Amino acid sequence: MGMGERPSMILRGARLAGGAAPVDKTVVDVAVAGDRIVAVAPALPGAEGAEEIALDGRLLFPGFVESHVHLDKSALTDRCAGAPDLPSAIAAVAAEKRAFTVEDIHARASETLTRCVLHGATAMRTHVEADPRIGLRGFEAIKALREDFAWAIDLQICVFPQEGLTNDPGTEALLDQAVREGADLIGGCPYADTDPTAQIARIFSLAREYDLDIDFHLDFHLDPARMDLGEICRMTEAHGMGGRVAAGHVSALSALPPDEAAAWARRMADAGVALTVLPATDLFLMGREARHLTPRGVAPAHDFHRCGVTCSLATNNVLNPFTPFGDGSLLRMANLYANAAQLGAAEDHALCFDMVSSAPARLMGLDYGVREGARADLVALDARSEAEAVATLAPPLFVVKNGRRTVTRPAPVLHGPGVDRPAPGPV
Repeated sequence: MGMGERPSMILRGARLAGGAAPVDKTVVDVAVAGDRIVAVAPALPGAEGAEEIALDGRLLFPGFVESHVHLDKSALTDRCAGAPDLPSAIAAVAAEKRAFTVEDIHARASETLTRCVLHGATAMRTHVEADPRIGLRGFEAIKALREDFAWAIDLQICVFPQEGLTNDPGTEALLDQAVREGADLIGGCPYADTDPTAQIARIFSLAREYDLDIDFHLDFHLDPARMDLGEICRMTEAHGMGGRVAAGHVSALSALPPDEAAAWARRMADAGVALTVLPATDLFLMGREARHLTPRGVAPAHDFHRCGVTCSLATNNVLNPFTPFGDGSLLRMANLYANAAQLGAAEDHALCFDMVSSAPARLMGLDYGVREGARADLVALDARSEAEAVATLAPPLFVVKNGRRTVTRPAPVLHGPGVDRPAPGPV
């Protein structure tokens, strides 16, 4: 065993995601001691007192990484239903959030976060609104939740102005206060501002002042003629922030012909701006004005990934006017994206898996991997490969966070006439 520690847990017969096994796609054993992985090799010796878990060739990886979700305004469908368009969704939540309390936000967010953990998420970036209507109540609730769930998930908090910045007096002071009180990064929403370029400049200024990464909501429409993406790329380069800026939605990219989209992909890759696609919300809200041949409104993340852009797929909203459904499963987002993008090949499904795991982990700067010395964040899926997991929506069988088991979901058993047998799986 490595690192000189006696294992407390040995996972036997794992297939590692991403071809990370010592011999690609062969089964290996993984030993855990404390909160670290201490050995990864075929046929590790046993250790006295160590719990042994047989994976029988199932997929093992460090867990799903949710790079863009709104915990603070999740689980609202009992108060306001799905909206007919984006402005209506913003207005519906704006009306409701005036009455939000810290306790109410905490309770709803806790319910949503629990679902995410049960579906194998081990890290998350959540966006939290701050403005004169909600004040910092959302931030206070999510900051408490970050501590409450530290045993199960790493939570980054991104504060942002959902309803504008330059046109909303008092909002910038609240963003500044949230950053000083523990927000991890800052976000923007230029399309909600009367002066998008001025908002972008102010967000970059705050990021530079506090040395923070930035995560924008951007170009959530289908008109390439009014994209702010170019200004984001320009400012990223001007401030030397390549690798520290992300843009979510960017649905306008889906309205471009392939050669123009490829040019934007090269521009983003050169600037170091990441792309986060939010398939459930993008599909639900884009193209509402069409009466037939409705556009999907989902940016081609797989093509941008192949051009060197860091691309993620994420949940965005759960059970609210922006997206009146959702269960916290990132694997479902990967599957939904594959359907919307019409991706059928195994290598494409594996890429979709990467965009809900290792790619967002890179975006968020996480210690991520199944290797000796890495943190023991581990999820086993009832599948043999990333592609199979995406295609079949394979459920997690267990989750380990910081070396401690946090979720157990037994594999199903089929009770046939006179015989019990496991349901079809990866054996």
